[in-house]
Amino acid sequence: MTGTCAASHNQDLPLYLREAFERRSEAAGATLARDVMATSRATAGGPARPRSAGVSDPSAVPSPGAKRWFFDVWSSFYDLRLVQRLTYRPVHDAVVRVLRHHEPRTLLDLGCGTGLLTRRIRREFPGTSVVGCDFSHGMLQQAEEHGHGNAWVQGDATRLPLRKGCFDTIVSTEAFHWFPDQPAAVAECFRVLAPGGRLLVALVNPPLEPMSSAMYLSSRLVGQPFYWPTRRRMRELVETAGFQVEAQQRVYRLPAGVLLPPVLTVAVRP
Repeated sequence: MTGTCAASHNQDLPLYLREAFERRSEAAGATLARDVMATSRATAGGPARPRSAGVSDPSAVPSPGAKRWFFDVWSSFYDLRLVQRLTYRPVHDAVVRVLRHHEPRTLLDLGCGTGLLTRRIRREFPGTSVVGCDFSHGMLQQAEEHGHGNAWVQGDATRLPLRKGCFDTIVSTEAFHWFPDQPAAVAECFRVLAPGGRLLVALVNPPLEPMSSAMYLSSRLVGQPFYWPTRRRMRELVETAGFQVEAQQRVYRLPAGVLLPPVLTVAVRP
């Protein structure tokens, strides 16, 4: 993965958010509208990146990550009604409930997929400027087809093409386990959030460490590595990056949620 991204950036965003990006010429063959890149890669003032904790802590061991084609193919099935109802809708509902208590002005949907949550947030919070970011070109193609009024950025969660402190809220649903270097991704969230900003991360948190390790090793064997941290380890990840955890809420969904419950972690950047 790289830190260079392609994006379609809409002009109805306010100037202070448009300035979070730098436009440049679109690369030959790119199918999205514009190419953006970070104008500042310096992370001065951000948290120190934690050291890798060894093989016993997969979240801190950078890996090649899942293949981009996997998500491009999955984008064809992602929006199916049954998939959304069983997997994503309960998590999206939990995120929106939290946002109603802390209505954002500028929000980044990190790992936005085809943009279903991105578009829902824009509908329910019309005063919020929303940007969707995803690693997969296929996901963003579908997002752009249906997401008029949103900005879409193709990018790497561990090297976000955004300036420091340009959002007051970041949400990430059912995507964090795919990030190949989770401490780096959390550190990037800390960097691009303004002081007082909130990070909402929802994904499966297995109840026991052996379950996390078994899933991780199995996923590596099939060539699409992911890591589901336990609730305790997720708290440690965000607190090590400098966040203060406000809450960790279990999200109820059937049938898989009984054995593999999603948890929504809500954290604040001091």
